Amino acid sequence: MKILGNILWLLFGGLETAIEYFVASIAMFITIIGIPFGLQSIKLGVFCLWPFGSKVRAKEGQPGCLSTVMNVIWFFVGGVWIWLTHIFFGVLLYITILGIPFGKQHFKMAHLALTPFGREII
Repeated sequence: MKILGNILWLLFGGLETAIEYFVASIAMFITIIGIPFGLQSIKLGVFCLWPFGSKVRAKEGQPGCLSTVMNVIWFFVGGVWIWLTHIFFGVLLYITILGIPFGKQHFKMAHLALTPFGREII
């Protein structure tokens, strides 16, 4: 069932948002300061390709002030635009009955798109 869900996910906005993550990572790799943000964007892009069967959880222990600072920078650099994409697809998919699980997944990923640092994908 996870495989079917992931294939349908690619058709219902998953591929577009994954491409957005990968393009953002390439843009962030241009500078040395942007490399950690680019790596996180690649992780989120891979998660966006196959979200069903994967889980996101907070890292063990305190995330620390570095994660907070990086989340604030991420918010202004690219998090808002990716968040808007997830919200757009989530609202669009909630209109149909079959799209509700995929819309729900977009809303979960929208939260992750705003603050990705301090979390890990399992």
